[in-house]
Amino acid sequence: MDEQAKDYLLNIPLWTKKKNTLEQTRHFLEQLGNPQQDLAVIHVAGTNGKGSVCADLTGVLKEAGYRVGTFVSPHLVDIRERFLMNGELVAEAVFEDCFRQVLSVTKRLMVRGYCHPTFFEFVFLMAMVLFAREKAEYVILETGMGGRLDTTNVIAHPRACIITSISLDHTQYLGNTISEIAAEKAGIIKAGVPVIYDDNEPAASRIIRQRASELGAPAYAVSEKEILAEEYAYFAAPYQARNAELAGQALKILKVPGVDKELCHRVWKTVRWHGRMEEAAPEIWLDGAHNPGGIRAFIEAVKAQLAKEKRQVQLLFAAVTDKDYGEMIHLLCDSLPITRVTVVHLRSERGLTGQALAEQFKKAGCSSVVICETAAQALETALCQKKKGDRLYVVGSLYLIGEIKELLRTGSIQGAKPPEIPVTE
Repeated sequence: MDEQAKDYLLNIPLWTKKKNTLEQTRHFLEQLGNPQQDLAVIHVAGTNGKGSVCADLTGVLKEAGYRVGTFVSPHLVDIRERFLMNGELVAEAVFEDCFRQVLSVTKRLMVRGYCHPTFFEFVFLMAMVLFAREKAEYVILETGMGGRLDTTNVIAHPRACIITSISLDHTQYLGNTISEIAAEKAGIIKAGVPVIYDDNEPAASRIIRQRASELGAPAYAVSEKEILAEEYAYFAAPYQARNAELAGQALKILKVPGVDKELCHRVWKTVRWHGRMEEAAPEIWLDGAHNPGGIRAFIEAVKAQLAKEKRQVQLLFAAVTDKDYGEMIHLLCDSLPITRVTVVHLRSERGLTGQALAEQFKKAGCSSVVICETAAQALETALCQKKKGDRLYVVGSLYLIGEIKELLRTGSIQGAKPPEIPVTE
């Protein structure tokens, strides 16, 4: 891939802070020929579970013979993970060509006084160009942080909207209560367009139903009580069943030709979403839970595993400064039989220091914590300490999952020198 294109995209946050309005984004799309206009979009919002729902939808539609474009975030290793065609990374040449098209329009509009698109705006514009060019028959579109003001909400006529579980996250932008956050997520609901939503948080469900009623949008609730666990026994985590049920309900409501319940289950037995209860190597599990709601779902999944097979639990943990890491750590220590924790400072400028994390774990009652400065050192350390039969869970940040996946993929952890002494014992 053209490294200049990649570097340009990844450096956008360093020199543009202003977000375009939805009307301004629509003008960018007009200059690109309105590539989004004829796309059959399934729009997905929520706090946790969006990526899994997108993967479930993509897998089934692909198996049914459709060309499927999928736009998701964040990427873990390769920026092209955000633009999938039939579940695969788009070709480098296609990626580069779409990048150049958006850059050309950007330069032209900046001369006329428009501000440069943010990183997310730029990759969204690329995705619309790309999926139109590749003649996607369905587009699975994941929102960014919110919904109402999210760049993806320029899509005026989606085929369906899905709202996954809602919990407290990004409170500085979306609100301090479940109801306030739900109102932002429910902003993707369109008049007359069916909305399928996770019905396990009463305050969020009330807001979603109210908004759907105002717009005359048929609303379909998916409740945990109605999910038959035995039908989804193949999933590693209970939350994966809830996400699959959301995807399945959407496909059922849309009456997609060639899609039935049997096909869905056959596909979902093989579909896995990177970094969500993913066994990336023997006894090394990766989960991108990075807020209290996600951590609760992660704990539920680990408990379900331990109920079937008793193991000693070790954690490799990192977090960013704007997350409720204190609550996440207390939930983990109060709920799981953790024997040892390795903490690491992420490469991200938002990464929390290992010392700060270690102090939180100590306050939460964890008696054995090791601090590492790099992900390579942390993984090497955790593996050195891991006894046969122990299970290592990597959790706390998608940035961390990306770094660990890259290390496992390249086998580049050898030579990382572990610290000689644990910080707390």
